[in-house]
Amino acid sequence: MKALIAVARGEQPADLILANGRIINTFPGQVETGNVAIYEGRVAGIGSYHQGKAIMDLKGSYLAPGFIDGHVHLESSYLHPVQYARAVMPRGTTTIITDLHEIANVAGLRGIRFYLRWARRLPMDFYFMAPSCVPATPRESSGATLGVAEIRSILGW
Repeated sequence: MKALIAVARGEQPADLILANGRIINTFPGQVETGNVAIYEGRVAGIGSYHQGKAIMDLKGSYLAPGFIDGHVHLESSYLHPVQYARAVMPRGTTTIITDLHEIANVAGLRGIRFYLRWARRLPMDFYFMAPSCVPATPRESSGATLGVAEIRSILGW
């Protein structure tokens, strides 16, 4: 964190400077011109940065923040995780937060592991919630049951 702050202050060179970009600032709803300093894969700052180990001239290209889908049931899309990423990433979604309770109801831990394995291979960020109720109700006939031990295991993943 100290090094990231040092880069943000201009005291240490960034790993990468994205120069001459048109930056979409969603807070005021404006497009600004400037440079973006990146350090260890994180944005350190936006401004007049010039010190970088590498500099990429964007020549006026637009930079936009990625969308975060804060609640999605990935398996409800009926798409393999690769196809899901292929569908949403070109439209700006870079991150999803998903509760896999539906696949957990059908396939249990094995189904959850399937999605975890594929998510690690894809160029978007996946955040998984542990399913809270499998089966959803005592009257439901599902393919799996997750108890306290299984949920504890999932939280460790």
